[in-house]
Amino acid sequence: MRAVPRLLLIEDDPAIRAPLLRALRERGHAVAAATTAMDGLRAALDDRPDLVVLDLGLPDVDGAELLRMLRAVSRVPVIVATARDADAEIVRVLDAGADDYLVKPFTAAQLDARVRAVLRRGGSPAAADATIVVGGLEIDPRSHGVRLDGEPVDLTPREFDLLHHLAGRRGEVVTKRELMTEVWQIPYGGADKTVDVHLSWLRRKLGETAAAPRYLHTVRGVGVRLSAPGDSL
Repeated sequence: MRAVPRLLLIEDDPAIRAPLLRALRERGHAVAAATTAMDGLRAALDDRPDLVVLDLGLPDVDGAELLRMLRAVSRVPVIVATARDADAEIVRVLDAGADDYLVKPFTAAQLDARVRAVLRRGGSPAAADATIVVGGLEIDPRSHGVRLDGEPVDLTPREFDLLHHLAGRRGEVVTKRELMTEVWQIPYGGADKTVDVHLSWLRRKLGETAAAPRYLHTVRGVGVRLSAPGDSL
């Protein structure tokens, strides 16, 4: 994480935006602001802040739609700060990828506490977007590109997500239940066969098999581990 967290506040109401900017800066954050959804999206992609504070009632595009657009291209943590307090809306927005939800009115101290908690949980998006190198594998989450020993590997989006999740847990055994929850976004686990099939496809593209693994090592009855050839298991 950067020494000074960089926040992006997407809020169109000047009566709310101005005091929040001042209060968050006083609490040690570097804060930029956008007043429309499209300006906010551009700022999030161009400036790569550590966290976005997002109002839902924006003048051009609804904030929930902006969240979906942002989640399609970025993992930046998002705290939704809005007057909408219906349970169904809160659940819908959290399911769409928000990291936290704060209902107006709230104090700057409350928002600051939520910001610090989310940053502690998620770390820096810059780190999350960094290329992961495991042996001869290079995994670039920004471009969804993978190279093996310098050669590009053509993966489907799901295969990439699976490989990227395993690479983020390099050297650890990851259960199939976790993969179903985190990669397939299916809570409470799912069909192991789905994971097995995608692992088989992924192994084929990495030039290995379950019987002769190089990177993807099955731990029977537990899950799968990604490690570089030669790493002690």
